[in-house]
Amino acid sequence: MGRRTQAERDAITVETGYALASGTFVALATFVGVALPALLLELPDTGERVLLRTAAALGALVFAVRVVHVLRRFTHGAAERDLRSGRKKPDSHSGKAS
Repeated sequence: MGRRTQAERDAITVETGYALASGTFVALATFVGVALPALLLELPDTGERVLLRTAAALGALVFAVRVVHVLRRFTHGAAERDLRSGRKKPDSHSGKAS
């Protein structure tokens, strides 16, 4: 694999920041959506604890899924751009038949 240009490194940095920021936003929205009844209604302690723990677990899961989705979309898009520009895939061979 060759060295990356400054523009490629900048694109990776921006995409990583976007993935983390959007993941945080979606996780927070998920947490609030699930935990809101526990915060607004008078629930038994067990029900409140279950809702808050479920909200935290779902928020963490949604965060991870969002970050992976954004970064995979970015890497697949980069591979397609490389193919259109005539670059070989990093894992491609010299074209010799086996």
